[in-house]
Amino acid sequence: MYGTGLAKGLMLTLRHFVESYVDDVRYGFRKYHHSTDNFGIRQGTKTKGVITVQYPDEKVAVPERFRFVPFLIVEDEDHPTRAGKDWCTSCGICAKVCPPQCIWIVRGNDPNTGRPVPEPEAFFIDIDICMNCGFCAEYCPFDAIKMDHDYELASYDRTTHHIHDKERLSKPNSYWRGIAPTRAYEEMLVRGTWEHKDAAKEARRGAASSRASAPRPAAERPAAPQAEVASEASASGETAAPAPAAEGATPWTEDDAKREERRRKALERKARRAAKRGQ
Repeated sequence: MYGTGLAKGLMLTLRHFVESYVDDVRYGFRKYHHSTDNFGIRQGTKTKGVITVQYPDEKVAVPERFRFVPFLIVEDEDHPTRAGKDWCTSCGICAKVCPPQCIWIVRGNDPNTGRPVPEPEAFFIDIDICMNCGFCAEYCPFDAIKMDHDYELASYDRTTHHIHDKERLSKPNSYWRGIAPTRAYEEMLVRGTWEHKDAAKEARRGAASSRASAPRPAAERPAAPQAEVASEASASGETAAPAPAAEGATPWTEDDAKREERRRKALERKARRAAKRGQ
């Protein structure tokens, strides 16, 4: 029957209108008192009726996936090896995929060699043009650019004040983990580490070099050849006793013999293959 949908909609509006005042009476208007933290109750899922947020004293909590002007991630100041280091490598992918083309990047150069380095010397975003689509953060291969939650950027200047430079865009990694802990954890699982990829590589290289430079235990050190021991003993005027061979150890002369035997067999196989190709 015609008009039933309109009637249902009006009844729903009337029910919400009545429940808004019933909820205020039931709560006793205590949820508007500023002595207690009632903002969570007023914004809760069980609250009914009309809610007035006293902005700017009160602000509605934005969801974790809320996106506004992008910002650049840099290492925290307490990082052991990369304090304040940029995650951005100035690859330019974010500027290429930006629909309104509001991102400008200047890649840095080494002052000594003049070769480009994977760091941005300058980074600009015009927030008046930015459409907050999040493509730059989505396509960044190093997770170096993210969408911020700060939406209070209004000002009376419509020129250079709304062009954010690298200094204003840079924020520490701890800030991103604070405003979006769930997304930061998901990215960590994909990346395999909480840190930047370059930091993880440097840590692995440092661990490998430290293991290589560390002195090996005496059990792992190869025994000196008998000839060198004898020469050292004769130079010092002492009579060196033959060192007892460890149980199951192979003399050095036997290793040399096996190495020479493998070399001879390899040369023979190479000669046979060359002869077959010649036929």
